[in-house]
Amino acid sequence: MNKRTFAYLMMSGLFAISFAGCAGKAKARVEKGEMSETMDLEPTKKKYLEVVGIGGADQTLTNSTQRKATSRNAAVVDGQYRLLSMVKGLRLVGGITVEKAIETDSKMQTTVDAELKAAEEVKYEWTKDDGCVVTMRLDKSRLAKMMGVEFE
Repeated sequence: MNKRTFAYLMMSGLFAISFAGCAGKAKARVEKGEMSETMDLEPTKKKYLEVVGIGGADQTLTNSTQRKATSRNAAVVDGQYRLLSMVKGLRLVGGITVEKAIETDSKMQTTVDAELKAAEEVKYEWTKDDGCVVTMRLDKSRLAKMMGVEFE
């Protein structure tokens, strides 16, 4: 294989990888400042667990930036709670759930907590009243590696 062919293959590969990365963007949940009446979710994808967290703004705050910051924080906490529920329901090889495994292994509980806090915040959207909708995801293979387990 000559250098030109090799360079062409490398560029093609990089383009394919970057295109695939763009295809994984989160769907819009807010249009024209309003939340959608319905949200289609695909929470368990092959590679990721994905959730939408929703947070309301404190309307007593007079500054829009403060309202957006507090609603963002509330949305992230809501998203982390939803991810925790999903993680606890995952089945490990051997048939038990993560929830049962962490009851007897405090190190695993610590790992799960750390991974939830490190979940990828894919998209933030704000509503007209400064509420926030955040899309978050957690890489299942990274989670399994960090926990030292395999999922079914």
